[in-house]
Amino acid sequence: MTGNDPVIASPAHSGSISTAATEPRWAKWLLIGMAGLVLLWLIVLPLVIVLTEALKKGWSVYAAALTDPDAMSALKLTLLVALITVPLNTVFGVIAAWAVTKFKFRGKGILITLIDLPFAVSPVIGGLIYVLVFGAHGWFGPWLDAHNIKIIFAVPGIVLATLFITFPFVARELIPLMEDQGQQEEEAAVTLGARGWTIFFKVTLPNIKWGLLYGIILCNARAMGEFGAVSVVSGHIRGETNTLPLHVEILYNEYQFSASFAVASLLLLLAMVTLLLKSWFTRKDAH
Repeated sequence: MTGNDPVIASPAHSGSISTAATEPRWAKWLLIGMAGLVLLWLIVLPLVIVLTEALKKGWSVYAAALTDPDAMSALKLTLLVALITVPLNTVFGVIAAWAVTKFKFRGKGILITLIDLPFAVSPVIGGLIYVLVFGAHGWFGPWLDAHNIKIIFAVPGIVLATLFITFPFVARELIPLMEDQGQQEEEAAVTLGARGWTIFFKVTLPNIKWGLLYGIILCNARAMGEFGAVSVVSGHIRGETNTLPLHVEILYNEYQFSASFAVASLLLLLAMVTLLLKSWFTRKDAH
């Protein structure tokens, strides 16, 4: 046999390789069991506790907590903030991803760094930044007060803080996807005479639609559940500037445990809907 002849493994040799590469059955079940216990302890058990405590005093107390005017106001404000921030972040995310992946320009690295900034900065610090800029003693505070414009401790401040926290999600979902797809299809569309918005709606958008929807869902989930940044800029004004997470905190601090868990279960419901949509879009994207 020469040095260039292929080496054919004997059945015994192949069997030994297969056996060496296969974990013992007990190790597989041990790892599965450990993962299951972690999920049970960190996710399933807290969810069960929330639902149990929410219904501990009966359906009447549960329904009263959800239909309370302050709770309804918090729900409306949470949905309003999400309704404002998610479309804005969607537009920004698409524009940023398009710029980063389709063009070469100075400052691209800085733009990517700024997109990632909310991931590196604590949400509380993000809220504090807006207080220092728009607060009564901030840079623009005196001017805003003179013109009777309220940003901090009002809805605009909550929207700004939520925008800051959530704006990376759509862009960060689209940038790797669009980089992986390349520019061949857009270039082919240009050679066929397509321009501008036609290329975007006919070529680019169909290719990124599932990733875009996935990013929107993540952005919406963070917008509805944000606590730290919103807590700093809201002022905790009951019935006016409290979102659902802040309302849960207030009820819990007032020892209204059943009511706080009831409102928390509403957030849990919104989270479950978000997870179901996320799983569905992930499967569609895989196909």
